[in-house]
Amino acid sequence: MRLQCDVEVVNRTLPSLGLRSTGRSRRAVLSIGTHADRSSPSSSLYLLICTARDRSGSRYKLKENIEKFFTWFVEEGKATVRLKEPAIDICLSKADSSSLKSFLSAARLAHRGSDTDSLPLSSLGPARARDVEKPKKKLSILSKKDYPLTSSFPHSLEQLQVSYCRLTRVDLRMLSLRALRRLDLSNNHIKKLPSTIGDLSCLAELILHNNHLESFSDGLCSSTLQTSLQHLDLSQNQLQVLPARFCQLQQLVNLKLDQNKLLRLPFHIGRLSKLRFLSAAHNQLTVLPASFRKLCLENLDLFGNPFAQANALEHTIRLTFPLRLQELASRAVVELRIPHGPHSVPLHLCHQLDFSQACDCGRACVDSYIQTAVSFNLHLVSHTVVLVDNMGGTEAPVQKHFCSLMCYCEFMDGCVQRDLR
Repeated sequence: MRLQCDVEVVNRTLPSLGLRSTGRSRRAVLSIGTHADRSSPSSSLYLLICTARDRSGSRYKLKENIEKFFTWFVEEGKATVRLKEPAIDICLSKADSSSLKSFLSAARLAHRGSDTDSLPLSSLGPARARDVEKPKKKLSILSKKDYPLTSSFPHSLEQLQVSYCRLTRVDLRMLSLRALRRLDLSNNHIKKLPSTIGDLSCLAELILHNNHLESFSDGLCSSTLQTSLQHLDLSQNQLQVLPARFCQLQQLVNLKLDQNKLLRLPFHIGRLSKLRFLSAAHNQLTVLPASFRKLCLENLDLFGNPFAQANALEHTIRLTFPLRLQELASRAVVELRIPHGPHSVPLHLCHQLDFSQACDCGRACVDSYIQTAVSFNLHLVSHTVVLVDNMGGTEAPVQKHFCSLMCYCEFMDGCVQRDLR
């Protein structure tokens, strides 16, 4: 029986000598096994604790030598074993809870002197260096020659950077790193992201700068990344559009989209209520979506996009008179927030509902509307704005949608009255 965890051995006689324990735990391997004892004709059961400093380890007799087990926090991977002789407390922490329970059960049996045949015993030999080293939390690989082809990535990794390795796809071994919080795959040749990257439930930062990505999977937007991803860098790729459900990544704080081929931003980008830093410079944006006005940013960079000149008189009319039953039903679904999906609504209607817009009057418009663009001061949504062009401008066109001819006429009347003033 072996257990890997952090261990602190506390001498209970120290306070009587006016001394204190260091309070420092070390990574260790604990083993329960037999060892020939000169004072006894038969082998005795011992606990062996090996650390990086002492890989040969220290042995402690177990039979009738455990005074008490402290297991209040065993579910958190913590426990303490109090020995009678020597007078020490063995404090265990950062252990796998199920492995810890099994180990403590074996220690109890050894203390009672149970038949050794019923115990899962280990050899009491020196520990391997890799077993007693602290779990590796961070790893950077910056050249192809350093990339591990035969060995696996340490499962304890929380931060992994693999750059300049000419990867054309994401290595599936990375997707088994459940503790991963930061994944940097910048400066590679990756064309597509696997949907299973969404299974990394702790992932807060995903950096894919300077790859060959042509799409961002709709499935990733519906994965566990919705509740974990805060920083996403997709700059210098080949993206033309982002999926309609992209704005389900509700925890995003920092989004980098520079130097792609984006024709438009997600229609519902205004739903990213936690977004504070947005850069989409040097793309092919001609107009911003209507929901852009709902953002509350600290820094915004839209430099180098071919924004069109906003003119409210230039409009697209897609109104039908009277409104079709499908349009009326679709508007009701959006306004009443009725749950829907491919299981209940045809797929093409789901797509239309995902791209629904809101009129100034507050009503929804799905497939029947009037669309125009108005000039919008970007300082209204961001504290700091990088100039939109070389002329010092900080305004860009934003789409507006109207659910009826009446709403559009009221808007135009308001524009005329402002011009007359």
